[in-house]
Amino acid sequence: MQTQEAVRELFDRYERNFNEAMSAEPDLEAIADLYTDTFIAASPSGIMSGKNDDELKKVMADGFARYREMGTRKMEVGHLRVTPIDELHALAHVDWRATYDVDGARKVIDFTNVYLVRIEDAKGKVFGWITGDENAELQKHGIT
Repeated sequence: MQTQEAVRELFDRYERNFNEAMSAEPDLEAIADLYTDTFIAASPSGIMSGKNDDELKKVMADGFARYREMGTRKMEVGHLRVTPIDELHALAHVDWRATYDVDGARKVIDFTNVYLVRIEDAKGKVFGWITGDENAELQKHGIT
């Protein structure tokens, strides 16, 4: 499988698993399988590293509960731009569209995250991501 196809398939799974978690109990095993054993993350609050372990699954379960509580309905990949680095690595710019139901009103937020992807056995996995200030964006749209 080519890099572009592996990354597209990864974010198809990412979108599907996220949206399933908005309407049912999240499949934490399937979601954890989107990530490598260790990962890095950068946001305005700092840079962190982590392990794909039971603690990550707990954090993910809490995060999905928080998203459902704030009215998140779905997350869709709009545009995906993939820059292959070599046969094992790629940079993916993912334009997301998040839809919320807040106090009976539908709200939509478009944003872009950047992901570092590793391709192993023709399967893409995220080993890092860079995000903007999610909390500030949610507050700007009256979602908290």
